Amino acid sequence: MPRVPLLLGVLAPAALLGQEGAGAELWRLAATTLAQPPALATGGAAGFWNPAQPATGERAAFGLEVVNTPSAVGASGVLFTARARVSPVGRVGIVYGRMSISDLVPTSLSPDPDGGSIPFYTQTVGASWSATRGASALGATFAYRTTTLDLEDSNRWTLDVGVRYGVTGTLTVAFATRSFSRFAASDAAQDLSAGIDYCVWRGAPWRGGAAASVHGRYGITLTRGFTQDHQFGAGFALGDLFATDLLLVREGSYSGARWRFVAGLGLVIGRYRLTLAENPGVAGVGASYRMGVEALFR
Repeated sequence: MPRVPLLLGVLAPAALLGQEGAGAELWRLAATTLAQPPALATGGAAGFWNPAQPATGERAAFGLEVVNTPSAVGASGVLFTARARVSPVGRVGIVYGRMSISDLVPTSLSPDPDGGSIPFYTQTVGASWSATRGASALGATFAYRTTTLDLEDSNRWTLDVGVRYGVTGTLTVAFATRSFSRFAASDAAQDLSAGIDYCVWRGAPWRGGAAASVHGRYGITLTRGFTQDHQFGAGFALGDLFATDLLLVREGSYSGARWRFVAGLGLVIGRYRLTLAENPGVAGVGASYRMGVEALFR
């Protein structure tokens, strides 16, 4: 699992990252299960990563995703988004997310646990807005974030913005902030991400078949304290019915870059879109998964 050594460091945030940086690492763990660059993510609870989501003609939508990491890491979480079309404002909604690490126990002079457990979690709740005009989408999320580690709590208000723009019929660019609360390059809790999606091919794979498309993607995420994350992806979509994505990530860290990949599937059944993504992990730590369902009401 990426940044596993760093997870040991977040247990002593005053010495390494600080309380907010420790919570940010839990959100970055959730992001390791994305099969698209964060700024380009769509569907499900993707509004959590970029509030500027493309319009799909729905009156309302609900997205729920569950993230689970291997027992060696012990992190899990849930993401939820809901939005509704409100004319002429655009789409308004709510976002909620929670990530936590379980089975942390206190010790003193020996490696044996002293009893009890150490709570470590972060959660975000907020209101979102997005609007589309032509090939452009703009969105914002105003949220309140809480991080708890043992007896320490940290709270902050955040305002994240996202932009998505179709430069041509085949080229899309996107930008988003994550947990933004102040103009400070030294803040370990804030991320900036950008992405480019290029439609390599579009057409019918067989006579009379549904329209299909093949995409190439590139993304970058800037995080204080690390070198940049570079994301290289490819995707295939068969209309709105089926999609598969693969993402190869060169992930920055304190000790040097690591490589990982994520594979994802999406399937539409009626008004529901089911998604599954897997990050097989590295160094024998184990795989992480993200499972989601999105309901669209047209």
